[in-house]
Amino acid sequence: MRKLIYGINITLDGCCDHTKFTGGDEIQDYFRELLESVDLIIYGRKTYELMVPFWPEVAETQSMDRSANAFAKVFSGLDRVLVSRTIKEVNDKKTTLIGDNLEAEILRLKQQPGKAISTGGVELPARLIELGLVDEFHMVVHPLIVGEGRRLFAEMQLPANLGLKLIDTQTLANGCVALRYEKI
Repeated sequence: MRKLIYGINITLDGCCDHTKFTGGDEIQDYFRELLESVDLIIYGRKTYELMVPFWPEVAETQSMDRSANAFAKVFSGLDRVLVSRTIKEVNDKKTTLIGDNLEAEILRLKQQPGKAISTGGVELPARLIELGLVDEFHMVVHPLIVGEGRRLFAEMQLPANLGLKLIDTQTLANGCVALRYEKI
């Protein structure tokens, strides 16, 4: 069965609001490498609208720096699933839409042959964690305390005592620490 990997940037005080801090090339490269290990990405509406059409356009124009262009190229080559009850149609040939039966649809995708699956954002991954569908967590912790902004896990109905095993750490030159956990 394919793994479902959740990746996100957070600050020391748990903020996951992307408008409160920036990542830089090392963070972009870290998440590009994560995307190179998957062949499908799943997003909710808000994250999807941040990513598409922005990154596919950057991939086509190569209009940013080396790191962003490389990320865009990998991102644009991946198949995507948009989970939304409000969007009824997508105009992106790489994207399919899931509206209902989230658990059954994700289980179906996990059972298909292929590489791992990635998800990001907050609301959809929260639901996937609640359903017990996330197998691996990639948390990039930024050496910042921002004081305000959306907090990771604050709005989730998490399962009691979700056990995780640390399987990798990577300290980046910019002071961020990438933590990789698997569900046990």
